[in-house]
Amino acid sequence: MFFLSEYIVNVYPLCFDQGTQSEQLHVHSAECRYSCDVHSDERPYSCELCNKAFSQQSSLITHQCIHRDERPYTCDVCSRAFSCQSHLIRHQRIHTGERPYVCDVCNKAFSDKGILTNHKRIHSGERPYVCDVCDKAFSRKSNLITHQRIHTGERPYTCDVCNKAFSHKSSLTSHKPLHTGERPYVCDVCNKAFSCQSLLITHQHLHTGERPYVCDVCNKVFSQQSSLITHQCIHRDERPYTCDVCSRAFSCQSHLIRHQRIHTGERPYVCDVCNKAFSLKNGLITHTRMHSGERPYTCDVCSRAFSQQSHLITHQRIHSGERPYVCDVCDKAFSSRSSLISHQPIHGSERPYTCDVCNKTFNHKSSLTNHKHIHTGERPYVCDVCKKAFSRQSLLITHQRLHTGERPYFCDVCNKAFNVKFSLINHTRVHSGERPYNCEVCHKAFSQKIHLKRHKCMHSTECADN
Repeated sequence: MFFLSEYIVNVYPLCFDQGTQSEQLHVHSAECRYSCDVHSDERPYSCELCNKAFSQQSSLITHQCIHRDERPYTCDVCSRAFSCQSHLIRHQRIHTGERPYVCDVCNKAFSDKGILTNHKRIHSGERPYVCDVCDKAFSRKSNLITHQRIHTGERPYTCDVCNKAFSHKSSLTSHKPLHTGERPYVCDVCNKAFSCQSLLITHQHLHTGERPYVCDVCNKVFSQQSSLITHQCIHRDERPYTCDVCSRAFSCQSHLIRHQRIHTGERPYVCDVCNKAFSLKNGLITHTRMHSGERPYTCDVCSRAFSQQSHLITHQRIHSGERPYVCDVCDKAFSSRSSLISHQPIHGSERPYTCDVCNKTFNHKSSLTNHKHIHTGERPYVCDVCKKAFSRQSLLITHQRLHTGERPYFCDVCNKAFNVKFSLINHTRVHSGERPYNCEVCHKAFSQKIHLKRHKCMHSTECADN
């Protein structure tokens, strides 16, 4: 201790006298007879270059190494140099794997005391860092600093290629590979490559089914931390982001940006195969699987694969028997929301949408829009492969399966696949024996409507002969 004090006095004689030295040596001893600046908010030591203030002179001395670019402490493994010994000690734990700081609640271990302090706030719920604009509280100071950029509009991280600016350093890091095309992170299951490690880690959850992020209120689990953060706003009922066109409020900025595209008509995500544009990135990702044939979501019961996670979730209800969508009129339950929506018009006679040409009425506005194409002859949906045009988007989607070979509708009995849902419905009657179409003349029953039509012709011929 004497040697360290003597060194400090010799190096910094102008800002250090023997009286001060005596006080500093007693700071953490039982002899603290003076006003102890460690336990107060006082910061009497200021850097003469940047005016940053410190409560201890040793902290100032360490800080001044930054300006002199002194790094006297070197790692003997990777030769990385540091300005103070404590930083070197922390760094060496990367090589040794040492984690000396253990959480007394969950026993999770950490290499840095500051990380343990932040972690403990998960258990305590403490959020000591509060935004002075919107009063939102955070458990980490870095999260508060990042959040405040929402209010200031600050974007301190700039791409040196295209000058695009970002509020997060991680966003800039993720952006840079767009220019280089570099994708160094490769999935060892499907060999898909990614530009940043976080995307790879998130992708790997598809294969493992892992959902490591748990909501501490409702225990809902998520595969991405960002999804958990967004979800937690539901419990706090926070909606700080408001649309300046329709005043609709959102819990996170990305949802507001997506919503605003409704008003602007912007579709920034373009397929590089067919140039079809989408307002949402997820829409583009799902669409590209039409071209690639990728089906990353696999049922763990029957191994059937799907291009969209929502399709897998709906499919799994076949095995579980779950029918979460219930008609509020007849209590009939359905495994998918679309099936419930299709069923509901059976009960309602209301048809508020009327064709101004033939006065035919419809339950849905979209049905009226499609109907009007009959009168105008308009076919706005064009196949980008053979240029065949259709009056309805659903007809185009069904047609495109001829080119892609996609057969998304599977029989859950024999696994036979179909490109049209109606074909699957007809097929399932082979297994069930159902014959819903009855001849009103001879009461013979048929499993398909076309078979009934053919049968009726037989009666018509008999009537003509008689």
